[in-house]
Amino acid sequence: MKLNLNIEPLSNWAPVSNGPLIISGPCSAETEEQLLATARLLKQTGKVHVLRAGIWKPRTRPGEFEGIGAVGLEWLNKAKAETGFPIAVEVANAKHVEEALAAKVDILWIGARSTVNPFTVQEIADALKGVDIPVMVKNPINPDLSLWIGALERINGAGITKIAAIHRGFSSFEKTAFRNEPMWDLAINLKTLLPELPILNDPSHICGSRELIPFISQKALDLDMQGLMIEAHIDPTVAWTDAKQQVTPAALSEIIDGFILRKAESKNPEFTDKLAGLREKIDKIDDQIFQKLAERMKVVEQIGEFKRDNDVTILQVSRWDEILQKRVSYGSVLNLDKDFSAKILELIHNESIRRQTAIMNSAKADLG
Repeated sequence: MKLNLNIEPLSNWAPVSNGPLIISGPCSAETEEQLLATARLLKQTGKVHVLRAGIWKPRTRPGEFEGIGAVGLEWLNKAKAETGFPIAVEVANAKHVEEALAAKVDILWIGARSTVNPFTVQEIADALKGVDIPVMVKNPINPDLSLWIGALERINGAGITKIAAIHRGFSSFEKTAFRNEPMWDLAINLKTLLPELPILNDPSHICGSRELIPFISQKALDLDMQGLMIEAHIDPTVAWTDAKQQVTPAALSEIIDGFILRKAESKNPEFTDKLAGLREKIDKIDDQIFQKLAERMKVVEQIGEFKRDNDVTILQVSRWDEILQKRVSYGSVLNLDKDFSAKILELIHNESIRRQTAIMNSAKADLG
């Protein structure tokens, strides 16, 4: 099912003719000189299109640096006047919106901590009514696609048509190499539901460390995301916030030079014919997979009935452990990733439990 929002293409408002939109600048505007010096170096690269800086910084705990405040808007405008960059800031409430609009900020974005709260997003949406300005919406901290879509709908409902999503990863209890797990499938699902929606990637917040930024950036571009927001600082080692994930303007230039820009599609007839043939093979295999899953579920239902008739519980942990270990090992032999195999098995197992539970409950209902 596709959603219907009134969204303009990125080319209507983004200052770039080809290639990805690059938004860069410091995590936080710290001092006037720091911001201006960073902006000058970013301009010299010739590869950045929009200057960003955090003015109001919602932090996890009080007492940390929470942004320089509205004076930073004056610094951004000085940088804009000198470099010609359009400027972008994060807004987290109606007052921020009013001050940013008064300062003639070109682009606004809503951060992950705000997206997670519909009350906050609605307050921002109400403050934007009657205004024509691009607004970008980051995904919520937690992996909730409905919250992300809801925030986009609220902003669009306020009359904002220049709208984009920013994929910045999601919080996870699992410790991995990333600050925020990419969970690419959620961004892909969003694109499937809203094909016309521009989606940008924020590798800085996904990675949490500058070393991983080239890898995540390239993957985002390979998934046809239309731009990147990468934090850059004149000297990241002394940055007041998120020092590890910021790069120097020179390092940013090198990262961009390393991008491999691929097309969304090819007009080469040979490529088109070959791709169509391979996709036909995939379709046939998918049909077989679903047929086998349906056969499996019929056996699952027979097992459920047998358990019901013999007063046996649905879940046998030892049997589940046996399936998991054997099938994951078998998948490894077939060159399937262990995590992928485990996730597939968990989905199948959950559906098996659901079907057997329905059989057990229907028996209770019959008993009256």
